[in-house]
This record gives sequence, structure tokens and C-alpha cells, in this order.
Amino acid sequence: MRALLELVRAPAALSVPGDTLAGAAAAGRRPAPGLALASVLMYWSGMALNDWADRETDTAERPERPIPSGRVRPGAALGLAAALTGAGLASAALAGGRRGLTVAGLLAGAVWAYDLGLKRTAAGPASMAACRVLDVLLGAGEQTGAAVPAALAIGAHTYGISVLGRAEVTGAARGTAERALMASAAAAGLAAAACARDRAASCAHDRAVACVRDRAAACAHDRAAARAGAGVLIAGYLAFTLPVQAGLRTRPEPEHVRQAVRLGILGLIPLQAAAVAGGGRFATAGALLCSLPLGKWLSNRMATS
Repeated sequence: MRALLELVRAPAALSVPGDTLAGAAAAGRRPAPGLALASVLMYWSGMALNDWADRETDTAERPERPIPSGRVRPGAALGLAAALTGAGLASAALAGGRRGLTVAGLLAGAVWAYDLGLKRTAAGPASMAACRVLDVLLGAGEQTGAAVPAALAIGAHTYGISVLGRAEVTGAARGTAERALMASAAAAGLAAAACARDRAASCAHDRAVACVRDRAAACAHDRAAARAGAGVLIAGYLAFTLPVQAGLRTRPEPEHVRQAVRLGILGLIPLQAAAVAGGGRFATAGALLCSLPLGKWLSNRMATS
């Protein structure tokens, strides 16, 4: 069982549900647990497929991984990836109907395209970012347009993680840290822009009630509180991610790159929480943040990249 958990990078899944929660908050709709489950299943399928596709390379570079170490058979890993993809599509269809299935189908296609080919090309980081963008849009339902800024913020951060991920074996080359830092800065800027937008999700009142006259002041207060909360979380996100990325400029060794990737994956959580808080959902944002220390504890005991 531990080998399978390592195969799918189980602890890293804590960074996934926040995608659909951010999308739902941006769209002003209730979060759907079934869509969060679908995104976790898709993530796990991508991890299993990644190791299947890299099995020959890992034999030389990462012999401790489940497939090259002989703890998981290649056919079992591929079968698990296919089964998890199917389960993710089914969950998305049940929770999100035809729209959910459509977006989940695009997400599944993006995941498989990345693992089976795009990862090894110049388009690799962008294609990985696209997977996360689609994951956020999965949570937005019909209101995908409202969730685009938040989705791009999370996609920008993912781009930076992917750039660093390419240097986990060889170490960070000149400019690698700078690209990751630029991606994190872009993610923060996009998140701030997303939270600054006026939208129904910023008002704590029911969407069916018009926010006019006697309710205008209350709604304005809600929007101000949401933006302030989001701003604090964006600052926390930068404090969490920038120092370790900047440190790669003087310590580019593979072990430091791997540490930066692990923390980068967890850094998605405060970024997602900022998007959720920007929608006025402070309790949900707080719940997301509570998963951060658990994720750090688990990542120290099991591989997440």
C-alpha cells in the first residue's frame, strides 16, 4: 500500500481541492465536493502515469521510486492511472453534470498529453500550468469567465513549479531561480487582480437578494474585508515561496531544488486560500490553511515530486 501511495504522491493531493474551491468562490457558487474529489483523482492518475512514462529514465536517475525499485509493476501503474482517470470523470459528471464532464475531459486530456509527450518539450511547463487552470475552471461551473483570473494565478505558480521540477536531478541552471521567482510574482499579481474584482461572491448575502440601498453599505464592507483577507494571504504566499526560490541562486544543488519543489507544491494552498477569501469565504480559506502544516509533515515522510 505504501508503494501505491508513493506512486500517486498521496500527500501532494492536499494541494488539489483548493483549485475547485477557488473556482467556485470566484464564480459565486457553492463548492461541490464531488468536483474536488474528481480533481484529486485526476492528480493521482497523472502521478501514476508520470512514473509509468518515466520508468526507464527513473531506473538510472531515481531508482528508489516504486516502479524501478520493483515495488510496483509498470502494467499496474498504467492500469491504476487509467482507473483513476475514469473515476475522476465519473465523479465530475455526477457532481457537475455535462459541463463538469466536459471540463474534466479536457483536464484528463491535458494530463495524459503532458505525461506522454509534452513534459519533455519546451511546452512542458505551460502544459502543466494548463492542467491547473482547467482544474480551477472545473469548480466554476457555468461561470468560467469569472474564475479565469484566479485560474491564471494558480497556473502561473504551477508554471514555476514545473520549471524547477526539470532541475530536480541536475540542479538549477542559470536563470532557473529567476524564472520561478517571476512566475510566483505573476501569480501574486494575478491573484490580487482577481480578488480586486467586484463580483457577487464578495457579498455575504444570498445572490438572489439585490445589494441596494440599505444593503449597499454592508456589501461594501464585505468586499473590503474580503480584499483585506486576500491581501494578507497573498503576502503569506510570497513569504512562503520566494525565499526558498531565491536561495537557489546561491545553492542550486539538486537536493535544494527538490526542497523548493516540495514547498512550491504546498505553496499552492495559501494562494488558493487567498482566492477563496477574496470571494468572502473566510471559513473555507481557514480550512485550506489548516491543511498546510499537515502537508509539510507528510511531505517530509513521503515523496511529493
